Amino acid sequence: MPDSIHILVVDDEQAIRDVLSEGLNDSGYRCETACDGAEALEKFKRNGFELVVSDIDMPQMDGVQLLQEVKKVRPDTEFIMLTGVVDVDTAVQSMRMGASDYLTKPFNLAEVRITVERALEKQRLIRENREYQKDLEVRVQKRTAELSLSYQTTLEALATALDTRDTETLGHSLRVAAYTVHVAKRMGVQEPELTEIYRGALLHDVGKIGVPDAILRKPGKLTPEEWVEMRKHPEIGFRILEGIHFLEGSRQIVLSHQERFDGTGYPRGLKGKDIPLGARIFSVVDTLDAMTSDRCYRKALSYETARAEVMKYSGTQFDPGVVEVFLKIPPQEWTEIQRRVLADVASRSSSRF
Repeated sequence: MPDSIHILVVDDEQAIRDVLSEGLNDSGYRCETACDGAEALEKFKRNGFELVVSDIDMPQMDGVQLLQEVKKVRPDTEFIMLTGVVDVDTAVQSMRMGASDYLTKPFNLAEVRITVERALEKQRLIRENREYQKDLEVRVQKRTAELSLSYQTTLEALATALDTRDTETLGHSLRVAAYTVHVAKRMGVQEPELTEIYRGALLHDVGKIGVPDAILRKPGKLTPEEWVEMRKHPEIGFRILEGIHFLEGSRQIVLSHQERFDGTGYPRGLKGKDIPLGARIFSVVDTLDAMTSDRCYRKALSYETARAEVMKYSGTQFDPGVVEVFLKIPPQEWTEIQRRVLADVASRSSSRF
């Protein structure tokens, strides 16, 4: 409504100030006046206005300078220039600097009202569009978060199912994924790489879907021929995830999780930092999990034993930089992750019944 709109009229001629303010007041707007740019800027900073109507040629601070200062304080303020015929070029230049329109002297009040209404309508549309964009952004972010949670829930369910096929250790994939992210954060990794690393570690053994049960679940040692088949699982997993856009970064960890820092791993024999960081971290924490979990042939070993193993193979199997960070993490942090994952797995199991 016009009576809620606050307008500042600025001109060094009293008569023009009076005509404009009275005419706009009669149209329902609330008007204040100032005799020059300096007074206008002081009032603007104190009270704020939706619209400023200002002459160009004024003492102390002209209209162009006032426009610049007003836009610094409140960029959304609409600004209309008053100008004589000789100042039209300046007025047009001012529009490029943020003025919404200009009026030439002498003017009539009907023209003033139309110009003011047009400027305020533009302001309204800009604000509505901004609010719409904010609302749209919030909805997109919410939907993106929902999809991400859905993806993660699905992937975790898949990883848990794979664990039941391959190992007696409940929650293995969830644990190593959480361990890998824990170390990655300590190494300064941020999003979106953290999520890529988590998903890659979570799905590291997805390729074992393609390994026959006779090999995968064999209680004894594998023959050389069976090892050939087993060692295909990183490449099988890489191919399984092909074409899934949100897993593109994670695929490299799936492909590389059996590489060794000294280049003696498989399937590509990558060496050093040619191995993706997520895979280098995974290699360390996978050893931790394997040694500190119960197996059918032995009870879980101590953290100190696993720590010694990691230190022993630093520089050969493991990246020394990752090992250095790993060794600085206190044992209770690993214990807390184990506890949290175990509770998560138990919750998933109970929800099925």
